[in-house]
Amino acid sequence: MKTKAEQALSEAFASRAGELPGGEAAAKLRLEALGHFGALGLPHRRVEEWKYTDLRNAMKEALPPASGKASLPSNAEVISVLGPLATFPAHRVVFVDGRFAPDLSDLVADGAVTVSSLATALEDGGDVAELLAAAGSESNAVVALNSAYATDGAVIDIAAEVALDRPVLVVHLRADGDAVTTTVRNIVRIGEASEATVVEAFVKLPGAATDYRCNTLTKVAVGKGAKLSHVKATLEAGAGIHLANWLVDLDAKANYRAFHLTAGTGLARNELLITFAGEESEIDLSGTFIARHGEHVDTTLVVDHAVPRCISRELFKGVLDDHARGVFQGKVIVRQDAQKTDGKQMAQVLMLSPDCEFDSKPELEIYADDVVCGHGSTSADLDEDLVFYCRSRGIPLAQARALLIESFVGEAIEKVEREDVRDALADIAREWLHRAAAEKVAA
Repeated sequence: MKTKAEQALSEAFASRAGELPGGEAAAKLRLEALGHFGALGLPHRRVEEWKYTDLRNAMKEALPPASGKASLPSNAEVISVLGPLATFPAHRVVFVDGRFAPDLSDLVADGAVTVSSLATALEDGGDVAELLAAAGSESNAVVALNSAYATDGAVIDIAAEVALDRPVLVVHLRADGDAVTTTVRNIVRIGEASEATVVEAFVKLPGAATDYRCNTLTKVAVGKGAKLSHVKATLEAGAGIHLANWLVDLDAKANYRAFHLTAGTGLARNELLITFAGEESEIDLSGTFIARHGEHVDTTLVVDHAVPRCISRELFKGVLDDHARGVFQGKVIVRQDAQKTDGKQMAQVLMLSPDCEFDSKPELEIYADDVVCGHGSTSADLDEDLVFYCRSRGIPLAQARALLIESFVGEAIEKVEREDVRDALADIAREWLHRAAAEKVAA
């Protein structure tokens, strides 16, 4: 039996389809994706990959799609909500409630770098399969919904042998005062032997609704010998649901570094599917999540070593307080022919309250015999001896706790190579931690 939310998501498509970008081929693909969702339904705890995040139970009702009629913010307002993320120079592209805002964006099209709108690409006859199809839509209901309902997003193309001097900053801004759903799709394609940094920021205006749904998917292709640093900051500050998927394919000798920062989101699930398609490639996946007041943050990743001689590293650190819940599911698959694979994975969490919960499920599926692989997971409270040491040096309790937590998550943030982006992320985490520590001590 379908839930009220599942019925609404399926039925709303008929009235919505005519407003979605793309021609007949896009409409056909969207309808097929909706059929996959209808067969799957919302994932629940009996689905192994969603054992710790029961989306069917969390999503009691489906919110209407964003209309795109909210007033556009000023450039100053965008800079204000971005905070430290506005401090470094960047090629900025802004989407407000899932629709491209050209007046707030700095699009690039100089031959070496092209940043454009997904909706425009679909309307102009772009490759529908490349833009809207996504691996896993037959088995992943969230991916299927994204393919069916995606309204817009950034299409970023970097030509071969290009080194970007500044990041591409993709801003997804919530402005609607009503509780709505936004569905966005980003495409990132890095040419052979090129180097780039892409930052995705999810933020809100002060007057935006606290309840919301966000479904975002980013397809990434890193060319032979190319290097991509990919950062996501989820800072939507509300009681809504944020669902994100990154689908990444790596060619030979590619280097991919990804970082996630999640804070202040009611329920967030970040999924990463990384596939090594060429030999001698490397990935470094890291992230920090900060949750309190009953917030729920789920990081689920699958790293598929499909070819030999590749290296993978994963480090995720979380801070949980009050009744918050953190989830880490990390699966590393080493195929039979993927000899000389080197993979290591670690998840570590600070649990600052007896009422919080951390569920960790590291997995190794190894079918080759000449590999070096390992994984681990730890959880603990702050070391009270260290807190006492700080206080004995005259540091107030709230500041002492914040400094120790900052040091803990800093190991993951340090993985971001570009200094100005790394400093911005550190400033955001520091602000959240010091505010949370002050509130905890005051209580």
